[in-house]
Amino acid sequence: MDTAELIKKVRRIEIKTKGLSKHIFSGEYHSAFKGRGMSFSEVRDYQYGDDVRNIDWNVTARTGDPFIKVFEEERELTLMLLVDISQSALFGTQNQFKNEIILEISAVLAFAAMSNNDKVGAILFTGEVEKYIPPKKGKKHILRIIRELIDFKAEHKGTSLSKALEYLNSVQKKKTISFIISDFICDQYEDPLRIASKRHDIVGINVYDEREREMPNVGLIHVRDLETGERRLIDTGSKKVREQYKQQFQESYQAFKNTFNKTRTDTVDINTSGDYVKSLLKFFKKRGR
Repeated sequence: MDTAELIKKVRRIEIKTKGLSKHIFSGEYHSAFKGRGMSFSEVRDYQYGDDVRNIDWNVTARTGDPFIKVFEEERELTLMLLVDISQSALFGTQNQFKNEIILEISAVLAFAAMSNNDKVGAILFTGEVEKYIPPKKGKKHILRIIRELIDFKAEHKGTSLSKALEYLNSVQKKKTISFIISDFICDQYEDPLRIASKRHDIVGINVYDEREREMPNVGLIHVRDLETGERRLIDTGSKKVREQYKQQFQESYQAFKNTFNKTRTDTVDINTSGDYVKSLLKFFKKRGR
């Protein structure tokens, strides 16, 4: 993609998603996530009725008098976008491809965070971590993230959420709001998710296409696995084949839900045939309550 075309595409995404963030999501984002964390402010003399669990024992031992830690509500948060840029996202039979919806959701969340003066960073991953963009503030930085999501060329195949989560833990020592935006066609990430969810507020946004859930009866078709490149001839006229395909999706989806439920982590389902705005808004309102 040449520079002029890239700039036009970035501008189109900005116009569409920034408007959504400003008019719909910024307030919901604020109520859902602001004030959920507490940061250390100062120490002061212990007073009768203070919670003994907040006593600063190091200062108390050094001075000989009891001191207590004072905390304040976190006003500035860090939003991390863990974005799946693997080949399996280059699929769609409804309104948009999965990767296009993943891009728009990432932009909406980034602009919502920007409107609340929060930092935004991104981890782009496939079977490996492809790129890390450290959290910063400002419109220029948000546009850089969008530009990378549009034009970045992945070097690896497959999808490894575990490596993305491990990387998140290694580069972000303080608490973040981390959205994982993926089709979750992967496995073996329960332990990294459990570890990450103890430090970070994680939300899994599962983007899928209707034809991944149910195969239509259109006779013999040639298909190619976008992750491996393997080609096969499939008889979609066979009820058994269609049932196996449906069962495979259900097993993968249930594994995703079970893994996030075990770690008490929120999820959002986004269908390419539906309206992701309504799904995100419903989630934000639920979190706000």
